[in-house]
Amino acid sequence: MFGGYGGYGGGRFEASYRCYPVSFLDKPEAERGDKIFLPPSALDRLAQLHIDYPMLFQVENRRDGRNTHCGVLEFIADEGMVYMPYWMMQNLLLQEGDVVQLRSATLPKGTFVKLQPHSADFLDITNPRAVLETTLRNFSCLTVGDTIPINYNNRRYFIDIIEAKPSDAISVIETDCNVDFAPPLDYVEPARQPPPQPVPMAAEGPAAAAGAAPAADEAAEPEQPKFLAFAGSGRRLDGKAVSESRPIAIPLPGSGRPGGSASGPASAAGSVGSGAGDGGSSAAGSAPKRPGKVFGGNRLQAKLADKASGGAGGARAPPPQPPAEKKVEEEEPKFKAFGGKGYSLKG
Repeated sequence: MFGGYGGYGGGRFEASYRCYPVSFLDKPEAERGDKIFLPPSALDRLAQLHIDYPMLFQVENRRDGRNTHCGVLEFIADEGMVYMPYWMMQNLLLQEGDVVQLRSATLPKGTFVKLQPHSADFLDITNPRAVLETTLRNFSCLTVGDTIPINYNNRRYFIDIIEAKPSDAISVIETDCNVDFAPPLDYVEPARQPPPQPVPMAAEGPAAAAGAAPAADEAAEPEQPKFLAFAGSGRRLDGKAVSESRPIAIPLPGSGRPGGSASGPASAAGSVGSGAGDGGSSAAGSAPKRPGKVFGGNRLQAKLADKASGGAGGARAPPPQPPAEKKVEEEEPKFKAFGGKGYSLKG
């Protein structure tokens, strides 16, 4: 029906009105929600039908086949007219004075809604969920396919409703509804860069590569442990300095490399044998031995010299003089055992 006259069949309100934006009523705050202004006659008819509260309506543009849902704010409009937010008129493709069809509706409480911002700037908001909750307090219902505005920090963001549960039109009054966000319409996912590939080392040829591998293994192989013989410091009973000893490196048994020379008693015996063949010399690498002193050696030399001189019938040769080192040693004071005074137990 036209001009606000509708039917009452089945307890359902239905009427036709000419639509105008809420700015005609000087109600700019109504642009932040989805509520419309109806004439007082609509209130009288709704009271007689005993419809469900809160009052929700389906608004349809039959010319273009577009529809949405809304609530009612006040019944102060002129007869035959309905005032609605301008963004709602844009969703329905309506111009000022176009005819719309209104009918009462009962919508289920929403449990889930998925939103998609038009611009990626919406993601720059510190807490978009809190801003969305504050905005939806002015809404009565949401319909899939609608575009709702959100005003924040002197800016207006537009968001599409792309999914709703349990139906395409839901009520958001006093309900706990889960909200999910889809990527913005102008969002461009950054291109993924492949990870850098390791650069293989350049080889001059197969032979060079084969020869370089054993060399690297030999360089990385740790040094075999060895036993150092005579590595300690020596001391003499008379306190004199001892010449510095040279330690001898002897490989430990079982530490030789595979295919190398054997270590152990067998190898030691072989080295001794070779040394004996060379004139009784010591094993290779051993420290040089100092000439030892023979007890009574000076006396023996004197007797031999005396016998040699007596047998020849000549004059007796003077005894050989000891070397200078021997004289120096005799001049130095020596330790004399039992050189102190004696005492008797009887006194």
